[in-house]
Amino acid sequence: MSQHAVTAHTTSRFVVFTVIAGAVAAVAAFAADSLSFPAWAMFVGWVAWFSRPTSPVQGAHAMVCLWLGLVLAASGQLLAGALAPVAGPAALPLAVFVLALVVVGLRTTPVLNNMLAWFLGLIAFYAAHSDEIGPALLTLGAATAIGAAAGFACQRLQRRFA
Repeated sequence: MSQHAVTAHTTSRFVVFTVIAGAVAAVAAFAADSLSFPAWAMFVGWVAWFSRPTSPVQGAHAMVCLWLGLVLAASGQLLAGALAPVAGPAALPLAVFVLALVVVGLRTTPVLNNMLAWFLGLIAFYAAHSDEIGPALLTLGAATAIGAAAGFACQRLQRRFA
């Protein structure tokens, strides 16, 4: 195969990968928006999925960490609220200290060792700025699931067509 043919094949593959990713992202954004979920939360799921893109199993592990990060952040919000009367302005930093201990402490635990996904969950929960923990967890969980499904679909389509 000539150098020109190799370059053309590489360019073609790059374009196909890019178009697939763009199309899947557009469908996922449409799905999230249609369900009144924030598109940014869908993308948090997408990013978590691709934090370990080697296999669907690793993607699923990333999502477990992301969703546990959401729950951990909700727990941290409750902890900060409980500490506020005693600790005042130090309540949030103390709660975050506990959250970070949990996440970093799990860095060598199989399935739960994706610190990036854990922190994406923490970030997403705090970014939502919701005082209603239950609805926030459901909304963020569903939106990030759309992102994960999109990441999975993107991976599969890219492997099939590119």
